[in-house]
Amino acid sequence: MSVIDEEHVRGGVFKDINPEDEDAQPTEIESLCMNCYETGKTRLLLTKIPFFREIIISSFTCSQCHWTNTEIQSAGRIQEQGVSYTLKLKSKEDMNREVVKTDSATTRILELDFEIPAFTQKGSLSTIEGLLDRAVAGLEQDQPIRRVCATDPDVANKLDQFIQRLKKLKDVEEEFTLIIDDPSGNSFIENPFAPQKDQALSVSHYKRTPEQNAALGIQDYEPEQDDKPANDLETMRNEVLVFNTNCPECNSPASTNMKLVQIPHFKEVIIMATNCDSCGHRTNEVKSGGATEELGTRITLHLTDPADMSRDLLKSETCSVLIPELEFELGMAALGGKFTTLEGLLKDIKELIVTKNPFTCGDSATTDTAEKLEVFGKKIDKIIAGQMDVHIILDDPAGNSYLQNIYAPDPDPEMNLEKYTRTFEQNEDLGLNDMKTEGYGKTEN
Repeated sequence: MSVIDEEHVRGGVFKDINPEDEDAQPTEIESLCMNCYETGKTRLLLTKIPFFREIIISSFTCSQCHWTNTEIQSAGRIQEQGVSYTLKLKSKEDMNREVVKTDSATTRILELDFEIPAFTQKGSLSTIEGLLDRAVAGLEQDQPIRRVCATDPDVANKLDQFIQRLKKLKDVEEEFTLIIDDPSGNSFIENPFAPQKDQALSVSHYKRTPEQNAALGIQDYEPEQDDKPANDLETMRNEVLVFNTNCPECNSPASTNMKLVQIPHFKEVIIMATNCDSCGHRTNEVKSGGATEELGTRITLHLTDPADMSRDLLKSETCSVLIPELEFELGMAALGGKFTTLEGLLKDIKELIVTKNPFTCGDSATTDTAEKLEVFGKKIDKIIAGQMDVHIILDDPAGNSYLQNIYAPDPDPEMNLEKYTRTFEQNEDLGLNDMKTEGYGKTEN
Protein backbone atom coordinates (compact mmCIF):
# COMPACT_ATOMS: atom_id res chain seq x y z
CA MET A 1 0.00 0.00 0.00
CA SER A 2 2.96 2.28 0.40
CA VAL A 3 3.63 2.47 -3.35
CA ILE A 4 0.02 3.04 -4.41
CA ASP A 5 -1.65 6.40 -4.02
CA GLU A 6 -4.26 6.07 -1.27
CA GLU A 7 -7.02 8.00 -3.02
CA HIS A 8 -6.47 6.15 -6.29
CA VAL A 9 -6.70 2.81 -4.48
CA ARG A 10 -9.91 3.62 -2.72
CA GLY A 11 -11.50 5.33 -5.68
CA GLY A 12 -10.54 3.24 -8.67
CA VAL A 13 -8.69 0.04 -7.86
CA PHE A 14 -10.93 -1.56 -5.25
CA LYS A 15 -14.37 -2.19 -6.76
CA ASP A 16 -17.49 -3.84 -5.40
CA ILE A 17 -18.00 -7.49 -6.33
CA ASN A 18 -20.30 -7.50 -9.36
CA PRO A 19 -20.71 -10.56 -11.64
CA GLU A 20 -21.95 -8.33 -14.47
CA ASP A 21 -18.86 -6.11 -14.42
CA GLU A 22 -16.76 -7.39 -17.31
CA ASP A 23 -13.97 -4.92 -16.52
CA ALA A 24 -13.38 -6.47 -13.07
CA GLN A 25 -10.85 -8.99 -14.31
CA PRO A 26 -7.88 -10.21 -12.26
CA THR A 27 -4.39 -9.01 -13.09
CA GLU A 28 -2.04 -11.79 -14.25
CA ILE A 29 1.65 -11.73 -13.32
CA GLU A 30 4.33 -14.27 -14.18
CA SER A 31 5.81 -15.65 -10.96
CA LEU A 32 8.32 -18.23 -9.83
CA CYS A 33 6.80 -21.52 -8.69
CA MET A 34 8.27 -22.37 -5.28
CA ASN A 35 7.51 -26.07 -5.84
CA CYS A 36 9.32 -26.80 -9.13
CA TYR A 37 11.05 -23.41 -9.72
CA GLU A 38 9.45 -23.05 -13.15
CA THR A 39 7.40 -20.04 -14.25
CA GLY A 40 3.76 -19.93 -13.22
CA LYS A 41 1.01 -17.31 -13.08
CA THR A 42 -0.30 -15.26 -10.18
CA ARG A 43 -3.75 -13.67 -10.48
CA LEU A 44 -4.54 -10.65 -8.31
CA LEU A 45 -8.02 -9.25 -7.74
CA LEU A 46 -8.54 -6.08 -5.68
CA THR A 47 -12.14 -5.97 -4.54
CA LYS A 48 -14.50 -5.10 -1.68
CA ILE A 49 -16.66 -7.54 0.27
CA PRO A 50 -20.03 -5.76 0.72
CA PHE A 51 -20.37 -4.20 4.19
CA PHE A 52 -16.95 -5.56 5.20
CA ARG A 53 -13.56 -4.39 3.99
CA GLU A 54 -11.30 -4.01 0.99
CA ILE A 55 -9.34 -7.19 0.29
CA ILE A 56 -6.71 -8.54 -2.08
CA ILE A 57 -7.37 -12.03 -3.43
CA SER A 58 -4.38 -13.79 -4.99
CA SER A 59 -4.19 -17.18 -6.72
CA PHE A 60 -1.09 -18.92 -8.08
CA THR A 61 -1.09 -21.78 -10.61
CA CYS A 62 1.86 -23.63 -12.12
CA SER A 63 1.22 -25.31 -15.48
CA GLN A 64 4.38 -27.44 -15.10
CA CYS A 65 3.79 -29.22 -11.78
CA HIS A 66 0.13 -28.13 -11.31
CA TRP A 67 0.85 -26.69 -7.87
CA THR A 68 -1.70 -24.09 -6.71
CA ASN A 69 -1.91 -21.61 -3.87
CA THR A 70 -4.55 -19.07 -2.85
CA GLU A 71 -4.63 -16.45 -0.13
CA ILE A 72 -6.50 -13.35 1.02
CA GLN A 73 -5.04 -10.15 2.46
CA SER A 74 -6.82 -7.27 4.13
CA ALA A 75 -6.28 -4.01 2.28
CA GLY A 76 -8.11 -1.92 4.87
CA ARG A 77 -6.71 -0.16 7.90
CA ILE A 78 -5.72 -1.80 11.18
CA GLN A 79 -8.55 -1.45 13.70
CA GLU A 80 -8.26 0.68 16.82
CA GLN A 81 -8.36 -2.41 19.08
CA GLY A 82 -7.33 -6.05 18.82
CA VAL A 83 -10.01 -8.75 18.93
CA SER A 84 -10.15 -12.24 20.44
CA TYR A 85 -12.83 -14.83 19.53
CA THR A 86 -13.45 -17.89 21.74
CA LEU A 87 -15.76 -20.53 20.25
CA LYS A 88 -17.04 -23.69 21.96
CA LEU A 89 -17.68 -26.20 19.17
CA LYS A 90 -20.44 -28.64 20.13
CA SER A 91 -21.78 -30.10 16.85
CA LYS A 92 -20.76 -30.72 13.23
CA GLU A 93 -22.90 -27.71 12.20
CA ASP A 94 -20.34 -25.51 13.96
CA MET A 95 -17.71 -26.67 11.45
CA ASN A 96 -19.58 -24.70 8.74
CA ARG A 97 -19.12 -21.34 10.46
CA GLU A 98 -17.31 -18.94 8.17
CA VAL A 99 -14.03 -17.43 9.35
CA VAL A 100 -11.91 -14.51 8.21
CA LYS A 101 -8.37 -15.11 9.53
CA THR A 102 -5.64 -12.58 8.79
CA ASP A 103 -1.94 -13.41 8.77
CA SER A 104 -1.48 -11.54 12.09
CA ALA A 105 -3.97 -13.81 13.92
CA THR A 106 -2.97 -16.58 16.34
CA THR A 107 -5.12 -19.73 16.33
CA ARG A 108 -5.34 -22.03 19.37
CA ILE A 109 -7.14 -25.29 20.22
CA LEU A 110 -7.04 -25.54 24.01
CA GLU A 111 -7.83 -29.24 24.41
CA LEU A 112 -4.91 -30.25 22.16
CA ASP A 113 -2.55 -27.55 23.46
CA PHE A 114 -2.16 -26.65 19.77
CA GLU A 115 -1.24 -23.20 18.45
CA ILE A 116 -0.67 -21.69 15.02
CA PRO A 117 1.44 -18.57 15.71
CA ALA A 118 0.84 -15.24 14.00
CA PHE A 119 2.52 -14.58 10.64
CA THR A 120 3.13 -18.30 9.98
CA GLN A 121 0.14 -18.62 7.62
CA LYS A 122 -1.30 -16.31 4.99
CA GLY A 123 -4.73 -14.78 5.50
CA SER A 124 -7.73 -16.84 4.48
CA LEU A 125 -11.52 -16.71 4.08
CA SER A 126 -12.71 -20.19 5.01
CA THR A 127 -14.77 -22.25 7.47
CA ILE A 128 -13.79 -23.89 10.76
CA GLU A 129 -13.43 -27.18 8.87
CA GLY A 130 -11.23 -25.49 6.27
CA LEU A 131 -9.10 -24.05 9.07
CA LEU A 132 -8.50 -27.55 10.47
CA ASP A 133 -7.82 -29.01 7.01
CA ARG A 134 -5.20 -26.33 6.41
CA ALA A 135 -3.50 -27.12 9.73
CA VAL A 136 -3.48 -30.86 8.94
CA ALA A 137 -2.03 -30.21 5.47
CA GLY A 138 0.75 -28.12 6.98
CA LEU A 139 1.71 -30.84 9.46
CA GLU A 140 1.56 -33.62 6.84
CA GLN A 141 3.68 -31.72 4.31
CA ASP A 142 7.10 -32.84 5.60
CA GLN A 143 6.09 -36.17 7.14
CA PRO A 144 7.78 -38.32 4.41
CA ILE A 145 11.07 -36.48 5.04
CA ARG A 146 10.72 -36.81 8.81
CA ARG A 147 10.22 -40.58 8.57
CA VAL A 148 13.47 -40.93 6.64
CA CYS A 149 15.70 -38.19 8.01
CA ALA A 150 14.49 -37.45 11.52
CA THR A 151 17.17 -37.85 14.17
CA ASP A 152 14.48 -38.99 16.59
CA PRO A 153 12.52 -41.86 14.99
CA ASP A 154 9.57 -41.18 17.28
CA VAL A 155 9.01 -37.60 15.96
CA ALA A 156 7.14 -38.68 12.82
CA ASN A 157 5.07 -41.25 14.73
CA LYS A 158 4.07 -38.72 17.38
CA LEU A 159 3.09 -36.26 14.67
CA ASP A 160 0.99 -38.96 12.95
CA GLN A 161 -0.88 -39.53 16.20
CA PHE A 162 -1.42 -35.82 16.70
CA ILE A 163 -2.66 -35.39 13.10
CA GLN A 164 -5.23 -38.14 13.68
CA ARG A 165 -6.45 -36.34 16.82
CA LEU A 166 -6.71 -33.13 14.79
CA LYS A 167 -8.72 -34.87 12.06
CA LYS A 168 -11.10 -36.38 14.62
CA LEU A 169 -12.04 -32.88 15.77
CA LYS A 170 -14.00 -32.46 12.52
CA ASP A 171 -16.49 -35.10 13.73
CA VAL A 172 -17.02 -33.08 16.95
CA GLU A 173 -17.43 -36.24 19.02
CA GLU A 174 -16.36 -34.15 22.01
CA GLU A 175 -16.60 -30.43 22.61
CA PHE A 176 -13.46 -28.39 22.04
CA THR A 177 -12.47 -24.72 22.20
CA LEU A 178 -11.12 -22.65 19.30
CA ILE A 179 -9.52 -19.25 19.94
CA ILE A 180 -8.58 -16.73 17.26
CA ASP A 181 -6.64 -13.76 18.63
CA ASP A 182 -5.89 -10.96 16.16
CA PRO A 183 -4.12 -7.75 17.31
CA SER A 184 -5.08 -6.05 14.01
CA GLY A 185 -8.80 -6.52 14.78
CA ASN A 186 -9.53 -7.73 11.22
CA SER A 187 -10.39 -11.39 11.92
CA PHE A 188 -13.96 -12.61 12.30
CA ILE A 189 -15.96 -15.74 13.27
CA GLU A 190 -19.55 -15.99 12.07
CA ASN A 191 -22.44 -15.80 14.53
CA PRO A 192 -25.24 -17.83 12.83
CA PHE A 193 -27.78 -16.63 15.40
CA ALA A 194 -27.27 -12.89 14.79
CA PRO A 195 -28.67 -10.55 15.99
CA GLN A 196 -29.25 -12.74 19.08
CA LYS A 197 -26.28 -13.54 21.29
CA ASP A 198 -24.35 -16.69 20.42
CA GLN A 199 -23.97 -18.62 23.69
CA ALA A 200 -21.04 -20.62 22.26
CA LEU A 201 -19.12 -17.58 20.98
CA SER A 202 -17.53 -14.85 23.06
CA VAL A 203 -15.86 -11.77 21.59
CA SER A 204 -13.54 -9.43 23.47
CA HIS A 205 -11.66 -6.34 22.33
CA TYR A 206 -8.42 -5.20 23.90
CA LYS A 207 -5.75 -2.54 23.69
CA ARG A 208 -2.63 -3.70 21.89
CA THR A 209 0.69 -3.95 23.73
CA PRO A 210 3.73 -2.03 22.44
CA GLU A 211 5.14 -5.36 21.22
CA GLN A 212 2.00 -6.08 19.18
CA ASN A 213 2.08 -2.58 17.71
CA ALA A 214 5.69 -3.16 16.69
CA ALA A 215 4.81 -6.50 15.07
CA LEU A 216 2.06 -4.79 13.06
CA GLY A 217 4.42 -1.98 12.00
CA ILE A 218 2.53 0.73 13.90
CA GLN A 219 4.49 3.71 15.16
CA ASP A 220 3.09 5.02 18.43
CA TYR A 221 2.33 8.73 18.62
CA GLU A 222 4.19 10.58 21.36
CA PRO A 223 2.83 14.07 22.05
CA GLU A 224 5.34 16.85 22.53
CA GLN A 225 6.08 17.82 26.10
CA ASP A 226 5.49 21.39 27.20
CA ASP A 227 6.04 23.42 30.34
CA LYS A 228 2.43 23.14 31.52
CA PRO A 229 1.90 20.94 34.58
CA ALA A 230 0.39 17.58 33.61
CA ASN A 231 -1.99 17.55 36.59
CA ASP A 232 -3.49 21.00 36.07
CA LEU A 233 -7.15 19.89 36.06
CA GLU A 234 -8.42 23.47 36.26
CA THR A 235 -6.75 24.25 32.93
CA MET A 236 -8.29 21.14 31.34
CA ARG A 237 -11.76 22.10 32.57
CA ASN A 238 -11.59 25.57 31.04
CA GLU A 239 -10.17 24.84 27.59
CA VAL A 240 -10.22 22.36 24.74
CA LEU A 241 -6.86 20.67 24.30
CA VAL A 242 -5.76 20.04 20.69
CA PHE A 243 -2.97 17.74 19.53
CA ASN A 244 -1.90 16.60 16.10
CA THR A 245 -2.46 13.03 14.85
CA ASN A 246 -3.25 11.12 11.66
CA CYS A 247 -6.68 10.24 10.32
CA PRO A 248 -7.40 6.52 10.98
CA GLU A 249 -9.17 6.29 7.61
CA CYS A 250 -6.93 8.05 5.07
CA ASN A 251 -3.80 8.68 7.23
CA SER A 252 -3.80 12.40 6.40
CA PRO A 253 -2.72 14.90 9.09
CA ALA A 254 -5.64 15.70 11.39
CA SER A 255 -6.27 17.17 14.83
CA THR A 256 -7.85 15.59 17.91
CA ASN A 257 -9.78 17.73 20.39
CA MET A 258 -9.94 16.68 24.04
CA LYS A 259 -12.16 18.19 26.75
CA LEU A 260 -12.81 17.36 30.39
CA VAL A 261 -16.59 17.58 30.98
CA GLN A 262 -18.60 17.38 34.21
CA ILE A 263 -21.84 15.39 33.74
CA PRO A 264 -24.52 16.65 36.16
CA HIS A 265 -25.31 14.24 39.04
CA PHE A 266 -22.51 11.93 37.84
CA LYS A 267 -18.77 12.54 37.40
CA GLU A 268 -16.15 13.99 35.09
CA VAL A 269 -15.45 12.34 31.73
CA ILE A 270 -12.92 12.99 28.96
CA ILE A 271 -14.39 13.45 25.47
CA MET A 272 -12.04 13.06 22.49
CA ALA A 273 -13.04 13.87 18.89
CA THR A 274 -11.07 13.67 15.65
CA ASN A 275 -12.14 15.44 12.43
CA CYS A 276 -10.35 14.90 9.11
CA ASP A 277 -10.57 17.75 6.60
CA SER A 278 -9.23 15.52 3.79
CA CYS A 279 -11.80 12.68 3.74
CA GLY A 280 -14.43 13.99 6.18
CA HIS A 281 -13.99 11.05 8.57
CA ARG A 282 -15.05 11.70 12.16
CA THR A 283 -14.51 9.71 15.34
CA ASN A 284 -15.43 10.34 18.97
CA GLU A 285 -14.53 8.49 22.12
CA VAL A 286 -15.34 8.89 25.80
CA LYS A 287 -13.08 7.93 28.71
CA SER A 288 -13.96 7.99 32.37
CA GLY A 289 -12.19 10.79 34.21
CA GLY A 290 -12.26 8.91 37.51
CA ALA A 291 -11.15 5.62 38.98
CA THR A 292 -12.97 2.29 38.87
CA GLU A 293 -15.82 2.40 41.38
CA GLU A 294 -15.96 0.06 44.37
CA LEU A 295 -19.27 -1.37 43.11
CA GLY A 296 -20.60 -2.20 39.67
CA THR A 297 -23.66 -0.41 38.26
CA ARG A 298 -26.71 -1.88 36.53
CA ILE A 299 -29.16 0.68 35.10
CA THR A 300 -32.57 -0.56 33.89
CA LEU A 301 -34.86 1.81 31.98
CA HIS A 302 -38.43 0.95 30.97
CA LEU A 303 -39.15 2.80 27.72
CA THR A 304 -42.65 4.30 27.96
CA ASP A 305 -42.41 7.46 25.84
CA PRO A 306 -40.65 8.43 22.57
CA ALA A 307 -39.15 11.34 24.54
CA ASP A 308 -36.94 8.77 26.30
CA MET A 309 -34.87 8.62 23.12
CA SER A 310 -33.43 12.07 23.92
CA ARG A 311 -31.99 11.01 27.30
CA ASP A 312 -28.23 11.57 27.54
CA LEU A 313 -26.23 8.38 27.90
CA LEU A 314 -22.63 7.58 28.74
CA LYS A 315 -21.53 4.07 27.82
CA SER A 316 -18.01 3.23 29.00
CA GLU A 317 -15.79 0.62 27.32
CA THR A 318 -16.61 -1.84 30.12
CA CYS A 319 -20.40 -1.55 29.77
CA SER A 320 -22.68 -4.23 28.28
CA VAL A 321 -26.08 -3.37 26.75
CA LEU A 322 -29.04 -5.76 27.06
CA ILE A 323 -32.55 -5.70 25.59
CA PRO A 324 -34.34 -8.70 27.20
CA GLU A 325 -37.42 -8.49 24.96
CA LEU A 326 -35.20 -9.00 21.87
CA GLU A 327 -32.96 -11.58 23.61
CA PHE A 328 -30.10 -9.27 22.65
CA GLU A 329 -26.84 -8.59 24.47
CA LEU A 330 -23.97 -6.36 23.32
CA GLY A 331 -20.72 -7.18 25.09
CA MET A 332 -18.34 -4.68 26.61
CA ALA A 333 -15.96 -2.79 24.26
CA ALA A 334 -18.07 -3.67 21.18
CA LEU A 335 -18.91 -0.01 20.49
CA GLY A 336 -16.18 1.50 22.67
CA GLY A 337 -16.87 4.42 24.97
CA LYS A 338 -19.70 6.74 23.84
CA PHE A 339 -21.41 9.89 25.08
CA THR A 340 -24.61 10.08 23.09
CA THR A 341 -28.38 9.77 23.46
CA LEU A 342 -30.44 6.61 23.83
CA GLU A 343 -31.55 7.01 20.22
CA GLY A 344 -27.93 7.36 19.10
CA LEU A 345 -26.96 4.16 20.95
CA LEU A 346 -29.80 2.18 19.33
CA LYS A 347 -28.83 3.46 15.88
CA ASP A 348 -25.20 2.45 16.51
CA ILE A 349 -26.36 -1.04 17.56
CA LYS A 350 -28.44 -1.39 14.40
CA GLU A 351 -25.53 -0.25 12.23
CA LEU A 352 -23.09 -2.65 13.95
CA ILE A 353 -25.35 -5.74 13.87
CA VAL A 354 -27.27 -5.25 10.60
CA THR A 355 -25.10 -3.10 8.33
CA LYS A 356 -21.48 -3.85 9.20
CA ASN A 357 -21.72 -7.60 9.84
CA PRO A 358 -19.85 -9.22 6.90
CA PHE A 359 -21.81 -12.49 7.09
CA THR A 360 -25.30 -10.98 7.08
CA CYS A 361 -25.02 -9.15 3.76
CA GLY A 362 -23.55 -9.80 0.35
CA ASP A 363 -22.49 -13.16 -1.04
CA SER A 364 -21.86 -14.73 2.38
CA ALA A 365 -25.41 -14.16 3.68
CA THR A 366 -28.02 -16.92 3.86
CA THR A 367 -31.73 -16.25 3.39
CA ASP A 368 -32.57 -17.09 7.02
CA THR A 369 -29.81 -14.83 8.37
CA ALA A 370 -30.81 -11.92 6.15
CA GLU A 371 -34.46 -12.27 7.19
CA LYS A 372 -33.59 -12.41 10.91
CA LEU A 373 -31.42 -9.32 10.59
CA GLU A 374 -34.14 -7.46 8.69
CA VAL A 375 -36.67 -8.28 11.43
CA PHE A 376 -34.17 -7.19 14.11
CA GLY A 377 -33.58 -3.87 12.32
CA LYS A 378 -37.33 -3.22 12.12
CA LYS A 379 -37.71 -3.91 15.85
CA ILE A 380 -34.96 -1.38 16.64
CA ASP A 381 -36.81 1.17 14.46
CA LYS A 382 -40.03 0.46 16.41
CA ILE A 383 -38.22 0.99 19.71
CA ILE A 384 -36.86 4.34 18.50
CA ALA A 385 -40.36 5.36 17.36
CA GLY A 386 -41.83 4.41 20.76
CA GLN A 387 -43.96 1.63 19.27
CA MET A 388 -42.47 -1.25 21.27
CA ASP A 389 -42.49 -1.82 25.04
CA VAL A 390 -38.95 -2.84 26.04
CA HIS A 391 -36.33 -2.43 28.77
CA ILE A 392 -32.80 -1.14 28.18
CA ILE A 393 -30.17 -2.43 30.61
CA LEU A 394 -26.69 -0.89 30.98
CA ASP A 395 -24.48 -3.25 33.00
CA ASP A 396 -21.08 -1.77 33.87
CA PRO A 397 -18.87 -3.68 36.35
CA ALA A 398 -16.57 -0.63 36.57
CA GLY A 399 -19.47 1.65 37.56
CA ASN A 400 -18.53 4.31 35.01
CA SER A 401 -21.69 4.39 32.85
CA TYR A 402 -24.59 6.81 33.15
CA LEU A 403 -28.16 7.30 31.91
CA GLN A 404 -29.89 10.66 32.40
CA ASN A 405 -32.55 10.91 35.07
CA ILE A 406 -34.97 13.51 33.67
CA TYR A 407 -36.58 13.86 37.12
CA ALA A 408 -33.28 14.59 38.94
CA PRO A 409 -32.71 15.11 41.80
CA ASP A 410 -35.95 13.15 42.43
CA PRO A 411 -36.07 9.40 41.61
CA ASP A 412 -37.08 8.35 38.09
CA PRO A 413 -40.16 6.06 38.27
CA GLU A 414 -39.16 4.24 35.06
CA MET A 415 -35.47 3.80 35.88
CA ASN A 416 -33.84 1.49 38.41
CA LEU A 417 -30.22 2.02 39.48
CA GLU A 418 -28.63 -0.99 41.17
CA LYS A 419 -25.19 -1.20 42.76
CA TYR A 420 -23.65 -4.66 43.05
CA THR A 421 -20.43 -6.35 44.16
CA ARG A 422 -18.29 -7.55 41.27
CA THR A 423 -17.52 -11.26 40.87
CA PHE A 424 -13.97 -12.58 40.75
CA GLU A 425 -14.30 -13.05 36.98
CA GLN A 426 -15.41 -9.42 36.50
CA ASN A 427 -12.48 -8.17 38.57
CA GLU A 428 -10.20 -10.37 36.46
CA ASP A 429 -11.57 -8.83 33.24
CA LEU A 430 -10.94 -5.36 34.67
CA GLY A 431 -7.41 -6.29 35.76
CA LEU A 432 -8.15 -5.60 39.43
CA ASN A 433 -7.26 -8.94 41.02
CA ASP A 434 -3.52 -8.47 40.57
CA MET A 435 -3.49 -4.72 41.18
CA LYS A 436 -1.59 -3.62 44.27
CA THR A 437 -3.02 -0.43 45.78
CA GLU A 438 -1.57 -0.49 49.32
CA GLY A 439 2.07 -0.27 50.33
CA TYR A 440 3.11 0.20 46.70
CA GLY A 441 6.83 0.74 46.27
CA LYS A 442 7.78 -0.55 49.72
CA THR A 443 10.42 -3.25 49.92
CA GLU A 444 10.57 -5.98 52.50
CA ASN A 445 13.53 -6.07 54.88
